[in-house]
Amino acid sequence: MDIMDESKVVIQQLKKVPNSLSIDMLRLDLLHPVISGNKWYKLRPNLEAAKNANFNTILTFGGAFSNHLIATAAAAAQSGFQSVGVVRGLDAETTLNPTLEACKQYGMKLHFVSREDYHKSKTEDFLATLQNLYGEIFVIPEGGANENGRSGAEDIGNMIPNRYSHVCVSVGSGTTVLGILRRLTIEKQVLGFAPMKKGKYLKEVISQHFLPKHLPNLQLFDQWHFGGFGHWKPELLDFMNQFYLSETIPLDMVYTAKMMFGVFALIQQNYFPEKSKILCIHTGGLQGNISIRSNLCY
Repeated sequence: MDIMDESKVVIQQLKKVPNSLSIDMLRLDLLHPVISGNKWYKLRPNLEAAKNANFNTILTFGGAFSNHLIATAAAAAQSGFQSVGVVRGLDAETTLNPTLEACKQYGMKLHFVSREDYHKSKTEDFLATLQNLYGEIFVIPEGGANENGRSGAEDIGNMIPNRYSHVCVSVGSGTTVLGILRRLTIEKQVLGFAPMKKGKYLKEVISQHFLPKHLPNLQLFDQWHFGGFGHWKPELLDFMNQFYLSETIPLDMVYTAKMMFGVFALIQQNYFPEKSKILCIHTGGLQGNISIRSNLCY
């Protein structure tokens, strides 16, 4: 199922980098303004599986500011599916934020549940309740975190040339970094940046799905969360503006901005050996900047 023009994706060299280091960015954000970055690669095999099994409705999960929800809503509409989004921690009386409003505009039905019930989302009883409400549904986990999503993320790994010594990527569910790890040679260092507090737990999740020999090559960082998932501080917005002015690359507040802030912090700490060749993956999600647009120069 190809509804995207992947020729738009490019590798862009950063201009302002300390001597002896080379940093490039894989611009997955250029793929599509909404179904952007890694989201499409995780969704594509899931949508193909749904189509092959003759499902008409896609159901998935996410928080109120979920890039995955809006990408699923847009991709489902573009691919001829109906969609349902199970939203964590809100109710139907809540004023919808721009992300959820956009989901509705793409035709997604929003099903609000408490945080407590959301944690039951993988149980058979919970899924049976949803099926009674919405009929035969093809379920995609939050963040596309299933084998379809992991296999789709391998396509991102295939885009990475062999010349890089380090690959940097933001880590939410761990699905994207898993796909990348499966495709890279084991001598490459993969740095994952979790945008939430205590995100290093993701290494346990990731380790369940690939060979132990890859583990020494994966390092996770969670100290650049700026208050937690979806949170920000003026320091982060200042960094985003300066990065855009120097590189002409817009960053999203939730994922890639925090990753790039971490990468430059590591450079200041002399983490990378001299002459390292670093590739940073822009995972898209720029529509998530709507709430902070007035603070940005792009």
